[in-house]
Amino acid sequence: MRLARRKHPPATGDAERAGTSRRADGPGPSPAPDAAGPVVSGGEAATAAKAAPEERALTFGDVFGRDAGGIIVLLVLFGALSLASDQFLTGDNLANLARQVVIFGIIAIGQLLVILTAGIDLSVGSVLGLAGCVTAELLVRGVPIPVAILTGLLVAVACGLINGTLVAHAKLPPFIVTLGMLGIARGVVLVLTDASTVQPLPNAFSEIANGSVLGLPNLLWLFAAVVVATAFVLRRTVFGRYIYAIGSNPESARLAGVPVNAVLVAVYAISGLLAGVGGVLFTSRLNAGIPTAGTGYELNAIAACVIGGASLFGAKGGAFGAAAGALIVATLNNGGNLLAINAFYLQITIGLLILVAVLFDQWQGRLRVGRARGTSAAA
Repeated sequence: MRLARRKHPPATGDAERAGTSRRADGPGPSPAPDAAGPVVSGGEAATAAKAAPEERALTFGDVFGRDAGGIIVLLVLFGALSLASDQFLTGDNLANLARQVVIFGIIAIGQLLVILTAGIDLSVGSVLGLAGCVTAELLVRGVPIPVAILTGLLVAVACGLINGTLVAHAKLPPFIVTLGMLGIARGVVLVLTDASTVQPLPNAFSEIANGSVLGLPNLLWLFAAVVVATAFVLRRTVFGRYIYAIGSNPESARLAGVPVNAVLVAVYAISGLLAGVGGVLFTSRLNAGIPTAGTGYELNAIAACVIGGASLFGAKGGAFGAAAGALIVATLNNGGNLLAINAFYLQITIGLLILVAVLFDQWQGRLRVGRARGTSAAA
């Protein structure tokens, strides 16, 4: 019995209780009541041993979970750039950094939801450009600002709904579906604008992205709201649990009663909506509709998710991690400009960071498996 190997502090009556336990295991007369206390049977002691929590030190990964890798890299990067450049921690530079990170940070959050379902959305950059230019075209034609923004967002949601429907119901690979939408959306933008910049736009529209509240840029407030809302949905709602369940095993999720197709369509629609939000903010920030806006943003969004701890195989990742990943990519570009580093080297650095983040993720996974096996063996 494993109970016999547990060490207890010596006490009066231990030997007698041990002898009682031995008698209880084999044939013989029933043990007499112990005057020193109740007799602890083997089954009760084994249950108590299993119920006793394992004592170990609280680690950084226990606190931040899947987001730990991206946050560690971000802290190291901030420390290194603070030492390398006196301009990095100035208010103006941090505000500029915030404006740079918000646009693809928002679409990275939408990309994260898709990645959690083991999918991918390559169309977010083109949908961003389409939503922004549709909004700009309507504003130039005199449409009220709220109506123009709402129309741009609806166009982006429609693109997401098409992606989700083809993935969920037609069972087409997400890579192929969203790659097709990438080309379609970009082509529609070029036809709609005749490949020309759309301007001038109302000044009130420009204030949406360039204004500030309580000394902080509006873009930063919007980004924080999107990240917090997404983190709440993923951690505290049934819909969030459905997303992780589908990413882990869609067939098991279906057998468990999860409406897999409806959740997939909703996830791609949300990704399109956030891409549309990014497009409206991009157009507002530049106060012009740019036909090539968002080109390459889909890769930055995927890189932000992976660096932030998300797994391309699904079911692993979080909103704060994706936000940290987006901030890492933006900080690298910002720091590179401050230190006059060649942009080509920055691309190499971002690629290396993706590899480091994946290696850190794999290392954490092996640690968890080792702990689980150790706990099972001890039980």
